[in-house]
Amino acid sequence: MKHKLKQLLPTPETLRNNRWLRWMGPVLHHPRLWHFSRKGIALGLALGIFFGLLIPVAQIPFSATVAVLLRANLPMAVASTLVTNPVTFGPVYYGAYRLGKWVLGEEDVSERKAVKILEKAEALPAEKEGWTERMTAWLTYLGTVGKPLVVGLAIVATASGLFIYFLTSALWVLKTRWTRNRRLRARLVRGTGEADARR
Repeated sequence: MKHKLKQLLPTPETLRNNRWLRWMGPVLHHPRLWHFSRKGIALGLALGIFFGLLIPVAQIPFSATVAVLLRANLPMAVASTLVTNPVTFGPVYYGAYRLGKWVLGEEDVSERKAVKILEKAEALPAEKEGWTERMTAWLTYLGTVGKPLVVGLAIVATASGLFIYFLTSALWVLKTRWTRNRRLRARLVRGTGEADARR
C-alpha cells in the first residue's frame, strides 16, 4: 500500500524544484518530511486539507511551510491541497458562506450576489500576477461577502483537518493491527503444521 501511495505523490525532486518551495532550500532535505509514518501522513493530510479549504491561492507554500515546521509528510501536505480545485471551489466556498451566515445570523448580501462574487474570485487569472497580487485581489473581491465567508471557511477547514487527522490515524492503527493479527495467525498455522509433521 505504501508503494502505491508513493507512486501517486510528488517526488522529492519535484517538490525541491517547485518554484513555490525552492526558497526553503536545504530544509527540504530533512528525512522526516519524506518518511511514511502514521503521525507524518495524518498531519500532512490534515495540513493540506486545512490550507486547501481555508485559502484559495498559495495553498502549497502555506501547507509546505507548516509541514516543514511540524515535520509532517511533505508530499502528502502538498498533494492534499488539491481538495479545492475548479470543480469543488464553488460548492465549498458557497457552503462555507452559508454556514458562516447561519453561525453569525447575518443577512447582508443576497445569495445571487454572493455567488457572483465567488465566481469572480475563482476566475482570477493565475498567469498574469504573482500569488501576493492574486491574494490581494481575492481579498478585495471577497471583502463584500465579509465575515460569514471567513467564519465559515475557518469552521470547515478546521473541522475537516481534525477529522482527516483522526480518521487517518485510526485507519492506520486498524490496518497495523489487522496485519499483525494476520501474521500471528499464519505463524500459528505454520507452527501447528510443523508439530503435526513431527508426530
